[in-house]
Amino acid sequence: MQTGFWEKLKKPIMAVAPMSGVTDDAFRQMFLKYGRPSVFWTEFVSADGLLSKKGRAYCLKVLEFLPKEKPIVAQVFGGDPASFEKAATIIAELGFDGIDINMGCPDKDIEKKGGGASLIQNPELAVEIIRAVKRGANKLPVSVKTRIGYDKNEISEWITTLLKEDIAVLTVHFRTRKQGYIPPAHWQLSKEIVKLRDKYSPQTLILGNGDVKSFAEAKDLAKKFGLDGIMIGRAVVGNPWFFTKTPSVEEKLNAIIEHAEIFSKFKHKHFDNIKKHFHAYAKGFNGAKELRENLMKVKNAKEVKRTIENFLKGDIIKP
Repeated sequence: MQTGFWEKLKKPIMAVAPMSGVTDDAFRQMFLKYGRPSVFWTEFVSADGLLSKKGRAYCLKVLEFLPKEKPIVAQVFGGDPASFEKAATIIAELGFDGIDINMGCPDKDIEKKGGGASLIQNPELAVEIIRAVKRGANKLPVSVKTRIGYDKNEISEWITTLLKEDIAVLTVHFRTRKQGYIPPAHWQLSKEIVKLRDKYSPQTLILGNGDVKSFAEAKDLAKKFGLDGIMIGRAVVGNPWFFTKTPSVEEKLNAIIEHAEIFSKFKHKHFDNIKKHFHAYAKGFNGAKELRENLMKVKNAKEVKRTIENFLKGDIIKP
């Protein structure tokens, strides 16, 4: 088993979930400034797309990162072992610290191609993919992110299958594919997973994922269930202070401007893609709804700054 940088991280390990259209380079820069996780993940990319003439440029753009973001893991999805092996080689050459295989995404388009959560129903293919990635990864640690089952709890069979492949890290979202993102996440099942890890692959790190709302909760969950770390998803959107503090309203507003300027600096083509972040930042204070509505109309970073400045002049914010 190649463990690489993982064995050097302080526990509990804190990670931000790979979210398409969210965890891009600009998003990660905000966390570098206000409080980084133990390890970054990229947005996920298609193994087939990375190898195709049409998708390669897009995938390589998604996989861009700065040295100060390390350690950083690239996540890949797909259903073809041969494509995974070649994609793993490319990712290793790009300088990533690890490669993660997506075996939990419930997106129907991804599943139609044999990837994501559909692999839970095809453990033989899942095993082939893990072995293919290991061959192409050039000694980089290989990890998997998955769920507790497809339509029902399949921990004993599915998780055991993955652990027997001696992966460096297993991240488990404590819901089935059928449950999607509907709460609650079944964190109590983590004890069973930890026992299986101890039996079949003692060196594999286990990260839990699902409905974590705060840094304090993340630390409590890791301690309570004996997990090596926690992966946080939706709660970090619009909150680059997740691992450090609760921001003031003024800090949130300044971060909207800063995030927009960084997004533009990295030359993203579609400015509207950042607006999901604006929506997340602008919550929990007087006038937030009005501000969100105005931010949805902006076309560039300059208009974002003007909108925030006009909002502040309105003296709507109250401590």
